[in-house]
Amino acid sequence: MKPNAEKEAKQNFSDVVKTSWVKSAIIVGLVFLAIGIAAIFIFKAVNIGSFQIISDVKAFAKDYGILGVFLATILAGTVIPLGSPALVVAAASLGIHPLPLVVTATIGFTTGMTINYFLAYRLGRTFVIKRLGAEKLEEATFLWSRWGWILYTLFGLIPFLPVEFLALVCGLLKASIKTFLVLSFMPRLMVFAVLAYFGEAIGSWIGII
Repeated sequence: MKPNAEKEAKQNFSDVVKTSWVKSAIIVGLVFLAIGIAAIFIFKAVNIGSFQIISDVKAFAKDYGILGVFLATILAGTVIPLGSPALVVAAASLGIHPLPLVVTATIGFTTGMTINYFLAYRLGRTFVIKRLGAEKLEEATFLWSRWGWILYTLFGLIPFLPVEFLALVCGLLKASIKTFLVLSFMPRLMVFAVLAYFGEAIGSWIGII
C-alpha cells in the first residue's frame, strides 16, 4: 500500500471510531461485557445451577426458547436495543441446542434488518431522521460513502456495533437488496455461531447444563 493510501485508510477508520454514535455503542458494549463477565463468575461462585428457578427457566426455554429468540431477534434488528448477541449467549447457556439457535437467531435478526431496509426505502428521509436524528444520519451516510459494504460487513461482524442503523441507510439509499440480504445474514450467522458455542460452554462451566 502506498503511503498516501495507507494514511487515507487510517483516516477513514479514525472517522468511524470518532463518530459519536459508534463511540457510544463501543462504550456501552464494553460496559455490558464487563457486567456479563462479572455475572458469570458470580453465578459460578453461588452454584446457580442448583437453584430451582434455573430449572424452571431451563424448562421454559426448552419449550418456548426458539420462538422467543426468533421474535426477540426480529425486534433487535429493528433498532430496539434488546441485545441479540447477549440473548444468544443466554439461550445457549440454558441448554438450547446451538444449531437451531444460531439459524433461528440469524433469520430473525436478518428479518428485522430487512424490515428496517424497506421502511427506509418506502418512507424516505423523513422517517429515517425520526429514527436516527439528522446528525446521526449525516454521519452514517458520510461513512457509507467512504466504506460502503465493507462498513456494513464490519458492523455485522462486531456484536455491539449498531448495524441496524446502517440497514436504514441502505434502504434510504436504495442499495442492492441482494447484497444487503447476504451481508445481513452471513456475518451474523458467523457471530451467532461463535456466541452460541461460547454460551454453551459457559452454561456447562457454571453448572446450568
